[in-house]
Amino acid sequence: MTVLAIAAAVLFFIAFLINAAEISTNDVFTSTNVMLIGLMVLALHLAGVGSSLGSRRR
Repeated sequence: MTVLAIAAAVLFFIAFLINAAEISTNDVFTSTNVMLIGLMVLALHLAGVGSSLGSRRR
């Protein structure tokens, strides 16, 4: 797993907690916005951003 996949999972969990606990937040930090940020991070992970092959030794 890469850092982006873990970040996406954490963002989805925060969005779930906000939605499940019905926490009132400001207009920017709603569960839908956090979920959309999580989807963006997940899409970046699936696109291969942040993954590197590292240095190859010969």
